[in-house]
Amino acid sequence: MCNDYRLMVDVASIVGDFAHLKIKIRFGEGVPNVEAREDIKITDMAPIVRGIEGTRDEADLVQRRWSWPDRNKRPVYNFRSDGREFISNRCLIVADGFYEFTDPTEKGKKRKDKWLFTKKNEPIFCIAGIWRETDDVGQAFTMLTMEPGPDIAPYHDRQIVILGRDAWADWLDPSVSAKSLIRPLPAGTLNIEQVG
Repeated sequence: MCNDYRLMVDVASIVGDFAHLKIKIRFGEGVPNVEAREDIKITDMAPIVRGIEGTRDEADLVQRRWSWPDRNKRPVYNFRSDGREFISNRCLIVADGFYEFTDPTEKGKKRKDKWLFTKKNEPIFCIAGIWRETDDVGQAFTMLTMEPGPDIAPYHDRQIVILGRDAWADWLDPSVSAKSLIRPLPAGTLNIEQVG
């Protein structure tokens, strides 16, 4: 499952992409310092976009921790979406790439092969997420997962939920059925590159 993703764009680029969709980004906690990172790992702080109650054309960009601890203190960084509605605390996790790892194809190689997935012709994309308040770490988010689509299936038996741009505003609106938005992307939507 996804335990490493990438975001190499700045806040202004994120705001611009949302503005193109007629969604105004607010900064309820001030403009966060979003630095370009090749690898965003579990427990790192990263930007998420959350809806603002009562409006579909505005959202709040904040930085939160990726994963909250479960009962046994293990990080919950992926969460199965199967059959769930998620009627509150939805968020969009902004990324421009994510990684999956497979057994090495090269004989004698000890490290797993690392694959970078990016969306064709889109500088950023959004992963469906949820956030929650915890006693241990405060507010934190996790990525939703689903059965793999055709681009991911050769690499993993599950995948993160990547939302089409036309679904971003709907995901932030809890009155819209989550099940209606969670679906695989068409074959050929993602670029795939071996990077390690």
